[in-house]
Amino acid sequence: MRDFDLNLVRTFVLLYETRSVTATAESLHVTQPTISYSLQKLRRRFSDELFRRTGGGLVPTTTARALYEPLHSALSGIETAVSGAWSFDPSTARAAFTLCLSDLGEISLLPRLMAALPGSAPGVTLTVRPLDVDRAADQLGRGEIDAFIASPLISSQRVARIPLFSEGYLGMVAADHPRLGSRVDFDALAAERHVTVFGPTGHDGPRRALEAHGLLDRVVLEVTRFAALPYLVQDGELVAMVPRLVAEMFAAQHRVRLFELPMDVEPAQVSVYTRHTHARSPAQHWLVTFMREVLG
Repeated sequence: MRDFDLNLVRTFVLLYETRSVTATAESLHVTQPTISYSLQKLRRRFSDELFRRTGGGLVPTTTARALYEPLHSALSGIETAVSGAWSFDPSTARAAFTLCLSDLGEISLLPRLMAALPGSAPGVTLTVRPLDVDRAADQLGRGEIDAFIASPLISSQRVARIPLFSEGYLGMVAADHPRLGSRVDFDALAAERHVTVFGPTGHDGPRRALEAHGLLDRVVLEVTRFAALPYLVQDGELVAMVPRLVAEMFAAQHRVRLFELPMDVEPAQVSVYTRHTHARSPAQHWLVTFMREVLG
């Protein structure tokens, strides 16, 4: 095993998580032929192909899937032990990070991050890109983004999940809605016409609650963004279910009224997703800690 060193472990784990020789080479700051050579050594060591090339990237074999967890755990332990040697001073550093956020994240979470940033890291700048849940893990692996915030529970082994908070929902109607006041019972809610948000936002609790109570036929409009809801509600008689934090922001800025829902709606679990510990730079370690402290 004299040819099996820590660099090979790191190469294997990154290949598994990124499914890309190019992304792995960029993460380790080496050339693609170097990664290909390391992969050949890994294949000889384990007498297995480990990764098969397809149009969509590398696909791990059964042997690779069995190796990933123990090697990932071992590498994480080693990186944690030596992390004290890494340094990033946010008070003096000049760094740029790229995040992916949903429209809700840009409305309710981004202002809190930006308010806290000057006092913690005055030289840090942020770029925000639209969140595409289906592509976000690949974007992380390729180094295109540093983190993303989402409510869908993504169980991919390729990303690390850090829970931030759980968020419930409120009902929202026009301030002058002719039938619904500050207290709404189930029968009154069931008689109204609803607007829901449909898409990869992870906020599917309201739709599932309506379906569970046989009220999907009361949905007359589906939209893709929560930001559209106050405009659709304030001048008509539609009812919307909105995450509590952003609902209170809508109520302060639009002609809408909020009420407690007369039925249970599963809360959304909001998390920050990023690279695993061993694959984060010192700056990315700081970023994740900062986001957790400000938003958690």
